[in-house]
Amino acid sequence: MSEAIEEARVDLAAAFRWAVRHGLHEGICNHFSFMVPGRDDVFLINAHGYHWSEITASNLVLVDRDGRVVEGTGEVEPTAYYIHWRVHLSAPHARCVLHTHQPYATAMASLKDKRLPIINQNAIRFHDRVAYDEDYGGVVLDTDEGDRLGRKLGNKSVLMMGNHGVMVVGPTVARAFDDLYYLERACLTLLLAMLTRQELDEIDPEVVRTTAAAIAAEQDFAVVHFAALKRVLDRQEPDYRI
Repeated sequence: MSEAIEEARVDLAAAFRWAVRHGLHEGICNHFSFMVPGRDDVFLINAHGYHWSEITASNLVLVDRDGRVVEGTGEVEPTAYYIHWRVHLSAPHARCVLHTHQPYATAMASLKDKRLPIINQNAIRFHDRVAYDEDYGGVVLDTDEGDRLGRKLGNKSVLMMGNHGVMVVGPTVARAFDDLYYLERACLTLLLAMLTRQELDEIDPEVVRTTAAAIAAEQDFAVVHFAALKRVLDRQEPDYRI
């Protein structure tokens, strides 16, 4: 179990470092969490006050279902606990929960029509995998709001949090981070296309379905992608493993 936790710590720390490199971070806000492998009662999350560029495997904290830090030093920001624990609890497929205010996805979540039209191959990977929350109610400071977000997510992998940001979930850090990255790319391309004021060229629904199935079948892609990201960090920012 200790070896599994160490691996989880390293993966989550790598995700934070790459979120900074891709411009997905915002101050010391937002949170990434991961349920400890083999457990359903404790999860790893970033402690409050750390910039994501200084997060390491060891300064992530292990938190229980009541929000108590059971391993590590620091405190968990309240909204982090109320969002992440309740989503972990309500959505069994959400072993990893990544919540950001990344600019292009948040811009999409701020539109009246938050739908992600399928206009290119990157967008296809999110076919039938996105849920939409259009009932922003302020900062999340109680379990009721966390539970509501969990219900909105349902069995999807992405929640566009209206007037707020985005949440991406997955069974592993690698799978969730891969989706987080490609979601931002899909939103960036869409917004650039919208700037032309020309009509969007949405892909034929049947082509979308067959291509989405082919992309989903490539389960190893996210693993290979994330392994490459860690190799870069091992050369350039090896302290993330400490």
